[in-house]
Amino acid sequence: MPVFEIAVVVLLVLINGVLAMAELSVVSARPARLRSMADNGSSGARIALSLAADPGRFLSTVQIGITLIGILAGAFSGATLGGRLGEWLRDMGVSPGLADGLGYSLVVAAITYISLIIGELIPKRLALQSPERLASLVAPGMMLLSRVAAPAVWLLDISSRGILRLLGESGKGDDSNVTDEEIRAIVAEAETAGVIDPEERRMIAGVMRLADRPVRAVMTPRTDVDWIDLTDDPDAVRQTIRETHHTRMPACEGTPEESVGVIDIRDLLEAYLDGETPDPRQFVKQAPVLVETAGALDAMKVLRHAETPLALVVDEYGSMVGILTPADLLDTIAGTVVFDEGGQVKPDVVERADGSYLVAGSTPIDELADVLAIRLPQDSSFHTAAGFMLHELKRLPQEGAAFEAMGWRFEVVDMDGRRVDKILVARAVTPRRRAPLMG
Repeated sequence: MPVFEIAVVVLLVLINGVLAMAELSVVSARPARLRSMADNGSSGARIALSLAADPGRFLSTVQIGITLIGILAGAFSGATLGGRLGEWLRDMGVSPGLADGLGYSLVVAAITYISLIIGELIPKRLALQSPERLASLVAPGMMLLSRVAAPAVWLLDISSRGILRLLGESGKGDDSNVTDEEIRAIVAEAETAGVIDPEERRMIAGVMRLADRPVRAVMTPRTDVDWIDLTDDPDAVRQTIRETHHTRMPACEGTPEESVGVIDIRDLLEAYLDGETPDPRQFVKQAPVLVETAGALDAMKVLRHAETPLALVVDEYGSMVGILTPADLLDTIAGTVVFDEGGQVKPDVVERADGSYLVAGSTPIDELADVLAIRLPQDSSFHTAAGFMLHELKRLPQEGAAFEAMGWRFEVVDMDGRRVDKILVARAVTPRRRAPLMG
């Protein structure tokens, strides 16, 4: 029995499997995890990072090894095992001309099958399951192989780069190849695997949304802002303080457009409790001013260093269009919490039994897009569901106004004055085509 020949072929197949596993594990390994392992003292992880940093050289090394193993396995198995099998077939009565060819073909087919299973598929499946751990294990051997085969590796690497240049490619990958979609996919996968909770996933998504939003999309609009009119008499100011539940309010001269600063209600209330009749102007503090088109992250930096954690948001004409507080930014990350008159939480989007959604007009449009699984233009000028309705209808709607877009039907079901308050979103019904009459 050709034990030695079989052992050699099995060894070659196993080496091929190690090379295939090394190729996929190093390419699939996440650099952040490899760096963490390297920081914890893993020399294999450091070598794997250096191999991944020069993919052309690494892939040339792997291809040289796999090609040589394939040639050796085919030649050796055909010359030895194929010949022995041919002799056995002749002894079994098969004609000599047919026995040699049949023996060689059967051996090559068997070796190819074993190589595909043991030398390719299984190692690559293992590499996909634990890429970082396996990359750290095989990296030292791959580094040694690249040094031994340095001349051939250099020739293959320089040849492939030259051909890529002729094709108009630089041969270098884009450094910023991680997209928002990939990050969301990783987070969703982590939630499915139980690594993070659903609430954590929503907060991570909120942080990503915050980075993409301007101040106008996260501020409290002027129509919802309680403010103190410095031209009012003391009794009117005291009544305003009693009716508000805020601790800080903008101070304005007659109209919200003429905002001059912020008043801390506790300071003013303390003066009233002491029996005084204070002048509200003496309690006005300077507040940071933000342009409505500024980024939300830039606004966060301003609020972090501001003496008063309330910023006045102005438009291009300098008029106040809203205010921004840390609570507004937190709502974007953790989710907006709205309470009804009874003190109960009122969600922005409510899914109904028939699969439709009842949506508040103030719902951020990117959150609604996530719920409906639709993609909106990146340069859209609207930031809420109500703004989307106005953008599509091109007019101030009345109750019952509707349109269809992106596979959904949007209908205004409630108006609060001139504000779109409630929207009904349902799947669009595609009319059925009549079948042609058969003559």
